[in-house]
Parts: sequence; structure tokens; C-alpha cells
Amino acid sequence: MQTGSKLINGLIQILIAEEHPLYAESLRALLEAEPDFRVAGVASGLDAAIQMSKEKEPDLILLNVDKSPNKVDMAVLEELHRLNIPAKTLLLATLMSGPDLKRALLLGARGVVLKTASSKALLNGIRGVVAGQYWIGAEIGASMMAALQDPSPPPNGNTPKGAFGLTRREQEIVATVVAGYSNAEIARKYGISEQTVKHHLSNIFDRVGVFNRLELALFAVNHRLISEDR
Repeated sequence: MQTGSKLINGLIQILIAEEHPLYAESLRALLEAEPDFRVAGVASGLDAAIQMSKEKEPDLILLNVDKSPNKVDMAVLEELHRLNIPAKTLLLATLMSGPDLKRALLLGARGVVLKTASSKALLNGIRGVVAGQYWIGAEIGASMMAALQDPSPPPNGNTPKGAFGLTRREQEIVATVVAGYSNAEIARKYGISEQTVKHHLSNIFDRVGVFNRLELALFAVNHRLISEDR
């Protein structure tokens, strides 16, 4: 799992990848008003975003993935993934479908904040992602869950065997969570009690470092924990 760089003087170092100068400067002003944030730089194109992510070693890259002439979009995320850049990435988008977010998660993104969201949601999203959480807004939660249930195989990778020390039963429960099963449905499927399901989920949350079922589903997609036969 990728981790961000060590915080410098307790500040979260943020790289803004945004090609529109006015919007980028508004973001800079918003972020630098926070006592625990520092803007490490603003990148206005694909090449600049990649180069500055290497040079500045930010803890988080705030990446605009709306299509643009300068192509500050998913191509940056693909290149960051290829280069194994350790910074966590939070996407900014006007709109994002479930399948697009699924693709972004497979490329290492940690979540998305829509540009229609409040500034508080953005600030909370940044802090959540740096703290190790996955972050998506309620506006796209339903379409995200539908995309997670798409049986199409993930690109460029296979499901790791025995990943994160999960037992076979725990891997089965992860698969059912991604498929949208409730605790009661999981219990019926495997002939166990709901309390046992809750116990398994608690162990899984602790083992992979997530806090709820949606984060677990996002984590499972990101780390390819679900094999095609499930």
C-alpha cells in the first residue's frame, strides 16, 4: 500500500494539479488559510504535475480530472501509478461516474470530491485521505457501489493471494460486502450468526485499516482483493 511522505513541521504538504489559474489560486488561498496545510506547488499540465510530484514530495496531490486542453486528467493518475509516486491522490471533478471512479481507484486514487461540494467537504476529504481513509461524496455513492459490483476484471493486475493476511472466510466476506450483501444476508449465505459476521468485519477493518463497509469496498477494488470467480 502506498503511503505519503512524512509531514514537515506537522503540516500536510499539498500539490494542486489544476490548469485553470483562477481556480487554482482560489484553491491555494482556501488551503493555506488552514493551519495544518501547506501548498507545495501548483502544476498546470501533465508534465508539470509529474515533475513537481517528484521534486516536492507532497503528502497529497489534489488532482483535477476534468478533461482539458492541457490534459490534467486521468493521464496524470496513470503516470503517477506507473512511477509508484508515494503521495496520496484526491480527485476533483465536476462529475464522475461509478465506473470512472472504479478505474481511478485501481490506479491508486484515494477518493473524489465534486466541485459542487462545500469547502468544508474538501478540507475534510484532504484530512481523511492523508489519515489513510478513502473518501467519496454521498452524491456518487450509489453509482460507485453499482460499479463495484461490475464483474469485469481490473486492468493491469491480478488479485493478490492471501493479501493483508486475510483468511479465506474473510476474503469471502469482503467479496460479499463488495456485492452489496447485508450482514444478515452474509450470515445466511455462510450459515453463521450475524454476530460472527460483525466479528469478521471488525477483524477485516483492523487488518486493512478501514473504518466502514464502503471504505472496505473501495479498498478491495483498489488493491484487487476480489478475484473474478467471486
